Amino acid sequence: MFVDRLHFWMFSDIVYLREAAWHRHQAVRERQCGNDKFSPRSREKAGAIVLVCDILKTGLAMTMVRLLFREHYGDILYLLAIYAAAGAILGHNFPFYLGFKGGKGIACTAGLVIFFHPYMILPQVITFFGIFFATHYVSLGSLVVEIVLIAEMVIFGQMGLWGMDQAALNELYLVTTLLALLAFWGHRANIKRLIHKEERKTYLNKKQDERK
Repeated sequence: MFVDRLHFWMFSDIVYLREAAWHRHQAVRERQCGNDKFSPRSREKAGAIVLVCDILKTGLAMTMVRLLFREHYGDILYLLAIYAAAGAILGHNFPFYLGFKGGKGIACTAGLVIFFHPYMILPQVITFFGIFFATHYVSLGSLVVEIVLIAEMVIFGQMGLWGMDQAALNELYLVTTLLALLAFWGHRANIKRLIHKEERKTYLNKKQDERK
């Protein structure tokens, strides 16, 4: 089972490697045009593409593990799915080809939520956007989403939605908690800025963002 999980982790890293290569190509093209920085439009486009890729690579790993193991491990498919998602998140946060310095895993966590079970999506959407529009702190919304993720796993698990025995459920809760702690660790600088009210606010209206 460990080898199978490792295979999906490596697959997720391959997808992320393609993203990194695309970023490098874009940067080289910008320098060739006499501009060492991305234009605002280019940055927005790149950010949107990477966001979608991060979500899809996590979902792809989860979908593949379900398809490959549903006949022999149908009773713990949700547990295997979160291990596949964990591989994608770890590969995203610590890519070997970037010196183990990657992202914070929030986009991959969004993929986990979307592809884990439909019941989990709406509470997360309400949580994130509720906090975002109330505070305009993306980091705060992302961190609260991690807490809600743990709550969802436990509540739905104890309700029997995952269809697993208690030992498998406990392992699922543990992995979810470790992923949440990893997200908090990755956001430790953001947390410090939030405490000191120095975190940058984000506004959907560009004019309002510029005024702030």
